[in-house]
Amino acid sequence: MMRHTILKVDKLVKRFGGLVATDDCSLEVSAGEVHALIGPNGAGKTTLLAQLSGELASDGGRILFEGSDITRQPIHKRVAGGIVRSFQITTLLPRFTVRENLALAVQARTGHSFDFLGTVADESDLDEGADEAARRVGLFDVMEQIVGTLSHGRQRALELGMALACKPRLLLLDEPMAGTDPEESARMGELINSLRGDHTLILVEHDMDAVFRLADRVSVLVAGHVIATGTPDQIRNNPQVIAAYLGSDEAESVEEVQ
Repeated sequence: MMRHTILKVDKLVKRFGGLVATDDCSLEVSAGEVHALIGPNGAGKTTLLAQLSGELASDGGRILFEGSDITRQPIHKRVAGGIVRSFQITTLLPRFTVRENLALAVQARTGHSFDFLGTVADESDLDEGADEAARRVGLFDVMEQIVGTLSHGRQRALELGMALACKPRLLLLDEPMAGTDPEESARMGELINSLRGDHTLILVEHDMDAVFRLADRVSVLVAGHVIATGTPDQIRNNPQVIAAYLGSDEAESVEEVQ
């Protein structure tokens, strides 16, 4: 089945003084796919996600979302348009309940003020959105639990739930399995897999086994530039990718999952 291109990154550039973090970075993401970004440390993966989300302004190039140029669009407009980033910065309020955290995410999407934290859980429309997100990530049974008492894995699931509460069309996941044990990592993988088709996902993850298991396509960044894009099998066997990873931990990981 042919999918349309939902995101096009065209020669994107980001400089930090003399350091070029993304360098003529070009990428196309199809609607409904899980598209992984891999590369050695310092390759520009997190910088690229920050440019896509609007957290960092770009110094050159264009970002097209559903055909519209959003290169200069601020974060809140991108969120309203359906681009949501999760995991790289902790968004949880540990002294509040799961329900209150999810309701606050619904508030952010609907544009309500954050001034009425004390009554947020009483708002029926917010409750409905919170319930929906909790069911999607398997947290409905702990809605009234204080977030700080949850396991790390469940906190990660809550972060994903808060992103989903914003009704994303394009979800940017920055190392969702970081710090999780094997059981929690497996659960997160199942959650990500369950979102396939309903949402478009860009996944940055150092767990190569998870990347090659979950991704429909993989793009490889080296020195801020995409050197290859393809299916997991194509990337595993791409000589340029193998050469780029020689001498690094990532090269060993790529070889292990062949």
